[in-house]
Amino acid sequence: MKPGTRLKSAACTTEVVVIRCGGGQIECGGQPMAETAAGDGVPAAGLDSGSVMGKRYVDAAGTVELLCVKPGKGTLALDGVALQLKEAKPLPASD
Repeated sequence: MKPGTRLKSAACTTEVVVIRCGGGQIECGGQPMAETAAGDGVPAAGLDSGSVMGKRYVDAAGTVELLCVKPGKGTLALDGVALQLKEAKPLPASD
């Protein structure tokens, strides 16, 4: 998978664009994401916290970064571990 690839969820309506990908299986709602998936399934219990459009999601190591371009009910994950919202970097103080 390369940066710019658009992935769709099989568990919900979530769609993401890959910004950075180091390896592993990208999942949403407990099901693998693919370029041609149809989002008509149901997210697995515990993996249904949803995704937010316009937000970036990263793994703890920072090897994977996804941009959500269409929200849905499934939780984005890498190899079964939920991804976290990427926090904005604080601007320097202008004293």
